[in-house]
Amino acid sequence: MSKQYILSIDNGTQSVRAILFDLRGNIIAKSQVHLEAYFSDQPGWAEHHPEDYWQAVCTACQRLWNELGISPSSVHGVAVTTQRGTMINLDKQGQPLRPAITWLDQRRTDIVPSVNPLWMTAFKLAGVASTINFFRGEAEANWIKAHQPDIWDKTDKYLMLSGYLNYRLCGNFIDSIGSQVGYLPFDYKGLKWAGKLDWKWQALAVKAESLPELVPPGTVMGHISQAAEAATGILAGTPLLAAAADKACEVIGAGCQQPNIGCLSYGTTATINTTSKKYLEVTPFIPPYPAAIPNSYSTEVQIFRGYWMVNWFKEQFGHHEKLQAAEQGVLPEALFDELVNAVPPGSMGLMLQPYWTPGIKVPGAEAKGAIIGFGDVHTRAHMYRAILEGLAYALREGKERIEKRSGVAITELRISGGGSQSDAAMQLTADIFGLPTSRPHIYETSGLGAAIDAAVGLGLHPSFDVAIKEMTRIGKTFEPIAHHHQIYNELYHRVYQKMYARLQPLYKEIQQITGYPKMH
Repeated sequence: MSKQYILSIDNGTQSVRAILFDLRGNIIAKSQVHLEAYFSDQPGWAEHHPEDYWQAVCTACQRLWNELGISPSSVHGVAVTTQRGTMINLDKQGQPLRPAITWLDQRRTDIVPSVNPLWMTAFKLAGVASTINFFRGEAEANWIKAHQPDIWDKTDKYLMLSGYLNYRLCGNFIDSIGSQVGYLPFDYKGLKWAGKLDWKWQALAVKAESLPELVPPGTVMGHISQAAEAATGILAGTPLLAAAADKACEVIGAGCQQPNIGCLSYGTTATINTTSKKYLEVTPFIPPYPAAIPNSYSTEVQIFRGYWMVNWFKEQFGHHEKLQAAEQGVLPEALFDELVNAVPPGSMGLMLQPYWTPGIKVPGAEAKGAIIGFGDVHTRAHMYRAILEGLAYALREGKERIEKRSGVAITELRISGGGSQSDAAMQLTADIFGLPTSRPHIYETSGLGAAIDAAVGLGLHPSFDVAIKEMTRIGKTFEPIAHHHQIYNELYHRVYQKMYARLQPLYKEIQQITGYPKMH
């Protein structure tokens, strides 16, 4: 067992990681290639050259063999997990026609395909017409067709980043059901491409023949090609297995298989997820996403600018800690934890609503970020702690929405993503939720989730139950401090939960007066 390794390729927003796992979920070797998250030709655009993603994958793999001395023959299977919603247009030769439009891109179009009036009447009656129009305007395919029709006409295949990397590795146009999170004609309930009569084919410019074949997580999709061996060093013939999108992989990599375990991801987007065998829409008409386990769903609530806000704080207000950290030879994060711990729970009344980017339906498109309760006692440290507290409040609200819809109480939390490395953030989360909060034994939970998919698909573990039990475990658990929880409970119920309803009319006034954020 010990010599059977799985290679996970994790193409995130900030970096590409090639990680070799054993069947106990230990990291044997890892190499990381940092990415420029995106380039922007116009305000709000966020693009990335597909070839750059592929070259980063190749470099990350080559480093494993060349610098870390790992033999490619020890790899029994490969699985790819990627950021979600990043779209790539390929021509008939399989060459990219334009830069990828990444998930961070904010462009939208009002020139959209028309939907049968009967559908639109039904949507109006159901009260979801605005959600459908949002979907049509946000879809990258509709923007390209409207503004770059020549490129859309030449598009032979329209793939997510996961599908593109699978194609580069095995030569097949194939992708995992677990990776389909984006503006595509996907049937989230049926976990397959939408049926011929589905309204999504009318609402989107996408044609069925341009989409890849879909298979469940854990399926062998093909084998590493000769061309991919030459580029990556992975041996030709090595099986390539379907995994899932990074957040879905994070959920199983953190061991969150039961619906009573909430998986918080403190990443660029902060999320709370549970795994469900049942199809549950936590927000009406916003579907749950496919899980990294076949025939399962991830009930997810997102805070769009989650732990991005921590980086925002560091960039805008954290120069002192960054300089100090460089002098002391420590990571700035350690000094930011000291900032948090210098401030009492509740940040002496400073309350933050983390809507720096609005949501799809909850909160509405008019939402803005807010900090209230300033006094002369407040410093940068209070503001930093208030950011962490505001994110945890927002995720607690998400937890309560999931519980209400599912009827299952969430009794424990696991946290993954960059923010999970902070003890201060972990403790504060346990205190706000009033639940034991654990970090997994390793930080690379999305890569581990992909390895779990591959291990089951290759028969190296007999089932997902066994694989998750064998390959995941808890690193450290933070128990809530009763006195802190009491303070947070009062602030959450009496202040935080009332902020959005009271500020919403003012957000709308700001939007009307300034035109920002743009009205859709």
